[in-house]
Amino acid sequence: MSDVIPRDMKDNVFPVPIRYLDLSSGDVGANAPAIDTGLVVFVSEGLPVGQAYIEGSESPAALAARAVLPETVEHARNVMQAPIRNRDASLLICTKDRPDELARCLASIPKQSLSPAEVIVVDNASTGDGTRRVVEAAGATYVRENRIGLDYARNAAVRAAKTEFVAFTDDDVVLHECWLENLMKAFDRPEIGCVTGLILPGELSTPAQLIFETHWGFGRGYKRQDFGPDFYRQRAPYAVPVELIGAGASQAFRRQVFDDIGLFDVRLDMGAAGCSGDSEFWNRLLHHGGTCRYEPTAVSWHFHRKEMKGLAKQIRQYMSGHVAALLVQYQNTGNLGNLRRILVSLPRHYLQKLGKWLRKEATSDNIFLKDEILGCLNGAWYVLRRWKTPAW
Repeated sequence: MSDVIPRDMKDNVFPVPIRYLDLSSGDVGANAPAIDTGLVVFVSEGLPVGQAYIEGSESPAALAARAVLPETVEHARNVMQAPIRNRDASLLICTKDRPDELARCLASIPKQSLSPAEVIVVDNASTGDGTRRVVEAAGATYVRENRIGLDYARNAAVRAAKTEFVAFTDDDVVLHECWLENLMKAFDRPEIGCVTGLILPGELSTPAQLIFETHWGFGRGYKRQDFGPDFYRQRAPYAVPVELIGAGASQAFRRQVFDDIGLFDVRLDMGAAGCSGDSEFWNRLLHHGGTCRYEPTAVSWHFHRKEMKGLAKQIRQYMSGHVAALLVQYQNTGNLGNLRRILVSLPRHYLQKLGKWLRKEATSDNIFLKDEILGCLNGAWYVLRRWKTPAW
């Protein structure tokens, strides 16, 4: 994939600025100067509570009135004032051949307001010893997993953990200082088996990063949401959209759920089908009557791929993993909605996208159409060849 900028992004100037404005500061007052094009994130109690993309120039006060809901500000205040009842948590990171990114992630851990009981880094068969050196320098626990695949590494991390709760992040993520604390505060009911957090872009320096954030980004908004049995039952006929729950780069679990419903399915995610090992696990948890919670005060920043070629590969992996996960979910639950999405919903979606592409309406939404379709086909073929393979 060449670095062609799609038609709807030709007027963007890179890098796209990301500004953080505190609602209590003069930067958002009635007399504050106007701000220009970019992503604006509003902060209260030290936490992001709303955001907006703007083009041209706009008053910060007017923008805040449109982008920030009073209830999100109140929720941030309530979370920050709530006591911490769950402290027994491990922080788990899986990595492969990215020592520089890993070092940046590990550097954000000592700043955590709730210190993890242990930090475990699983090295998924890196080719050199750079990963080990970074882990040892950070004082974390190093675990080697030579079977290539993110979910082999995740399962090794879970087995190594000794705590009541386990929190996962990725090596290309930087954590807000209250990330772990606020994840743990969200486990305030016994039926909540998983909590995910808000993920913001670490930078928007290139067209590839902006395309990802616009169409594939991890952010799920600024409202706490619970996904439980009612959500699962109502959405099951059309395949439960578990991607609404969050992203695997920011998630925590009660350790007990792995004993109850099993570990991550090693046919999925990077190094295997491509992606969606986390969303399949959320689907399984919901199927067994559990609840997943999205907690926007658990904040982190993800650094998206900068090059279009790398993004194209990532999108192939995403769609490959998505279709693979649908097949695995059908195998595990018998829910025909998963097959309906593969055989009806996705073909209809891509026929509509293909129509726009044939009319030469190449935009950031369909510039990777070929990669999406090839990914879907690869995911189906990958899992069907491994239909009887043990899940973990």
